[in-house]
Amino acid sequence: MGSKGRTVMEVGADGVAIITIINPPVNSLSFDVLHSLKESFDQAIQRDDVKAIVVTGAKGKFSGGFDISAFGGLQEAKERPKPGWVSIEIITDTIEAAKKPSVATIDGLALGGGLEVAMACNARLSTATAQLGLPELQLGIIPGFGGTQRLPRLVGLTKALEMMLTSKAVKGKEAFSLGLVDGLVSPDELVNAARQWALDILSRRRPWIASLYKTEKIEPLGEAREILKFARAQAQKRAPNLKHPLVCIDVIEAGIVSGPRAGLWKEAEAFEVLVKSDTCKSLVHIFFAQRGTTKVPGVTDRGLVPRHVKKVAILGGGLMGSGIATALVLSNYSVILKEVNEKFLDAGINRIKANLQSRVKKGKLTQERFEKAFSLVKGSLDYESFKDVDMVIEAVIENVSLKQQIFADLEKYCPPHCILGSNTSTIDLNLIGEKTKSQDRIVGAHFFSPAHVMPLLEIVRTKRTSPQVIVDLLDISKKIKKTPVVVGNCTGFAVNRMFFPYTQAALLLVERGTDVYQIDKVVTKFGMPMGPLRLADLVGFGVAVATGSQFVHNFPERTYKSMLIPLLQEDKRAGEATRKGFYLYDDRRKASPDPELKKFIEKARSISGVSVDPKLVKLQEKDIIEMIFFPVVNEACRVLDEGIAVKAADLDISAVMGMGFPPYRGGIIFWADSLGSKYIYSRLEKWSELYGSFFKPCAYLAARAAKGIPLSAPVEQAKSRL
Repeated sequence: MGSKGRTVMEVGADGVAIITIINPPVNSLSFDVLHSLKESFDQAIQRDDVKAIVVTGAKGKFSGGFDISAFGGLQEAKERPKPGWVSIEIITDTIEAAKKPSVATIDGLALGGGLEVAMACNARLSTATAQLGLPELQLGIIPGFGGTQRLPRLVGLTKALEMMLTSKAVKGKEAFSLGLVDGLVSPDELVNAARQWALDILSRRRPWIASLYKTEKIEPLGEAREILKFARAQAQKRAPNLKHPLVCIDVIEAGIVSGPRAGLWKEAEAFEVLVKSDTCKSLVHIFFAQRGTTKVPGVTDRGLVPRHVKKVAILGGGLMGSGIATALVLSNYSVILKEVNEKFLDAGINRIKANLQSRVKKGKLTQERFEKAFSLVKGSLDYESFKDVDMVIEAVIENVSLKQQIFADLEKYCPPHCILGSNTSTIDLNLIGEKTKSQDRIVGAHFFSPAHVMPLLEIVRTKRTSPQVIVDLLDISKKIKKTPVVVGNCTGFAVNRMFFPYTQAALLLVERGTDVYQIDKVVTKFGMPMGPLRLADLVGFGVAVATGSQFVHNFPERTYKSMLIPLLQEDKRAGEATRKGFYLYDDRRKASPDPELKKFIEKARSISGVSVDPKLVKLQEKDIIEMIFFPVVNEACRVLDEGIAVKAADLDISAVMGMGFPPYRGGIIFWADSLGSKYIYSRLEKWSELYGSFFKPCAYLAARAAKGIPLSAPVEQAKSRL
């Protein structure tokens, strides 16, 4: 039973039983732990030598919540305990209703089920820095151990709704001011203070409180209903495709209207339904996929230890270079920013300063931290200061000969252990390093713009990049709080390559009669941050054409060549920056449709020699989504087939974090598998007959459709390019 977790109980001479939750690394609440917790409580209540109870977690952590790896079992539902078993039998009728007082000691973290256990105790003591929260909604469920009923009764309705609906944790200090915990204590005094507190409850020196029946923090019914109504409107606005936030609000309301015990039953029933929902399955998949990107066969299983990287040089202080520098100094790396002249250097340093200042304005950074971070940046116009750098990231314009020259220089000026990184988004790394003898330390470090905000980092390796360099980069990505995905070297790597058909599919539809604004509207409704044509405006037509030409050059048989963007460029339109692209933009960059766009579409149509297809003019929403995203799925299949990605789940994370694909759909391959390879294949096959080779399904997709195998099943015979 050891590995599944347990609780242990020790009774002191003072008559206080200390029950400790043990389930490394975060003391998560598996069913074994919950059974054991109930047994420990039952025992403590029966024993005459026990007067009071303290619940604590081993090794400085209370509990990280319900064990998410048990969700699979919950979803399959064969040996699942009956609904409400945990929240009513254990949490409410064993812990909260105990005839002896209990105090929870919160250090490290009390999240999800962990906080729900603590809220059922009669008092809570915490350290000032502990994290307390109910993040269940991030997984497509609601708190299931009584959290929807107890949190509002401890902190009030408004704050409880905010904590649950945003999944944001609060620190111990704030929890104390909210009334969620009853006292703040230093970590080493925590258990002793709790022992005394529990004895004080017993002797009535402190109040004996059951959180479930507290009423003074709950607003009168009329006012409470107004707060809930406002929360519903906000939730619908923030995530119109999600049901579970509304279910959470309904369950909270049930407890206020019909009483907490009725609320607990409603919570248990709702939890049952939600845990089997597609949204929950998708979000749990993303949860594990995100943690799985750091496992790279043949690299991370060799026992290599990351080297200590202290100083990083960045070449180019433009938007990308300054963003990367910002991310690094925020995590205490020393940075040298190199530019070609004083003017560009000043501009780059000022961008870093502005990035940091905007964090201060938003309250995410103190003035002191700002000064410390900004002091880590040094500017340079030459390579003199590169003698002791541990890593370089090149972020200059996408020009092959310029990059080749830079890497030849770097080889001369940097120490032999220095990692040579490039932030290129499309150029082949073998080409960049062609004029050097250092191919084993050349690696792609592809950030997404804005680099200090976007959470993804593509780590690109060639056949020669050493495993040590990959391990070093995985470590850096963790320190700068990025989710890394290791990919092989090819045009566009994983994210840009998978999504190049995204805009091209939209252009194909537009030329054949589908409305530009309808496409964007439907794609946004599906859950993307913006549609493909609005995205082209944001990125700018210059960049769109430059990257597009790479794909046309490398994949000529399957790119859709439209003249629409070049025609718009001739009219001095470059997208949002010139306030004119597919949309018109006002001073606040708000987009509105452009009635003049029609004439450019007609001109592009005549150049392409295509005519309006009545079927495409009146496309259903479902068809728009499939015609835009199935080509993306098709390209993702090629990326898997060529061994560019380690596993399908990595592409799911790339799509969610690099392109904003909705996480509640589980990522691009997970979503495709929910529709089935057979269905996707048959649709693409039909469109390729009607509209050409752009839609032609690839061999990987065809083979899987023929056998009815999921697209995400591991590639057995494909030669991994990694």
